[in-house]
Amino acid sequence: MADSASQVLLGSGLTVLSQPLMYVKVLVQVGYEPLPPTLGRNIFGRQVYQLPGLFAYAKHIVKVDGRVGLFKGLTPRLCSSAIGTVVHSKVLQVPCPPGANKKEHVSSLEQVLKETSREMVARSAATLITHPFHVITLRCMVQFIGRETKYSGTLSAFATIYREEGILGFFAGLIPRLLGDILSLWLCNMLAYLINTYALENGVSMAEMKSYSQAVTGFFASMLTYPFVLVSNLMAVNNCGLAGGLLPYAPSYSSWLDCWSQLHKEGNMSRGNSLFFRKVPAGKRYVWEERRFR
Repeated sequence: MADSASQVLLGSGLTVLSQPLMYVKVLVQVGYEPLPPTLGRNIFGRQVYQLPGLFAYAKHIVKVDGRVGLFKGLTPRLCSSAIGTVVHSKVLQVPCPPGANKKEHVSSLEQVLKETSREMVARSAATLITHPFHVITLRCMVQFIGRETKYSGTLSAFATIYREEGILGFFAGLIPRLLGDILSLWLCNMLAYLINTYALENGVSMAEMKSYSQAVTGFFASMLTYPFVLVSNLMAVNNCGLAGGLLPYAPSYSSWLDCWSQLHKEGNMSRGNSLFFRKVPAGKRYVWEERRFR
């Protein structure tokens, strides 16, 4: 019980600290660009036109809504973090079937497969239960674009979504989010296993090297599965009555596959993946009236 409480507190602290970062990231994912490109220098020192990065974007939000404005959607996100941590912990505590804990004659690969499968079930359960809070969080953030107040509170947001969209509205964007989480988990763990088993030889600093390999493979797995995160977030706000989920920012997608297809055609599959050294989209021009590229 104490462990769960400490995990919830730690998770809540990290959620509060990362809220401005997520807020800016979501607005960029939707395609909202309130500031025009400026002449700057890339990592190689060459002069190029760049889009505003994290700090310039956050400064604009503060200018419009004050510092408190950087924390829109924090309450439902805190609820999601706390509930998700508890659910994840409880699922992992479920006893294994008799004999499943016996490690005799079990290869390291089989052990990784079993542990990854348990983690997959725990993460999926947490995602499924907390997704309604995730949807509300995203919609609270996207309201910045049209200056709406439709989702002004967590409880009222639940009532609004149920009244307008029914139960399914709480799970908009769930499928790509689940798929992305599962693929990222398996890619991370299997790549780490392969590196630890075949690429690293036994030595003095092997324990440290293996811990680094887990972090590196996690980074690459998250990069590869980012399109699922983008599509999930766009589907969560699509056609919900907010300016950020309607034209000109987004058409009404028939499904998440339709969203994926259109983003792929437009070359926007990595939109919002980086918040620093953001390049101007090739072949597109900035439209000041719409605060976006087209």
